[in-house]
Amino acid sequence: MQFVREQLIYLNKINNILLFDGLCNLCNDSVNFILKRDKIGKFKFTSLQSSRGIELCKQHNIDTNIVDSIVLIKNDSVFIKSSAVLEIVKDMPIGWSLFRIGIILPKFARDWLYDIIAKHRYKLFGKKDECPIPHKDVQDRFL
Repeated sequence: MQFVREQLIYLNKINNILLFDGLCNLCNDSVNFILKRDKIGKFKFTSLQSSRGIELCKQHNIDTNIVDSIVLIKNDSVFIKSSAVLEIVKDMPIGWSLFRIGIILPKFARDWLYDIIAKHRYKLFGKKDECPIPHKDVQDRFL
């Protein structure tokens, strides 16, 4: 129990934690995209299916029956769906941060589009049988 408490204290000190569907090819490709561009390590990652992902969801009252693709926990604020994507690009290098312009669309419209893609992501992009193990070069970025 003490170990779990220490882990939660450690996780609370990290500013940007991206939870993702570890089985989804689109989600894994998105994580790899961010890893390549986030040279200073602003983001840490964990899959929703991992023990840490499950614990973070419980800690932040994230219902994985409703949200099952990408979640960003940033300074104890939780961003889901299109809001998570827009927060992520906000912290990306300058060229990519321009996609933040999507904020001008109403949230319901952004989330509607996000939900369509999320609902069909396995059909469109495929699904893994299990969460892949991160490459040695980036293992320290995964919780």
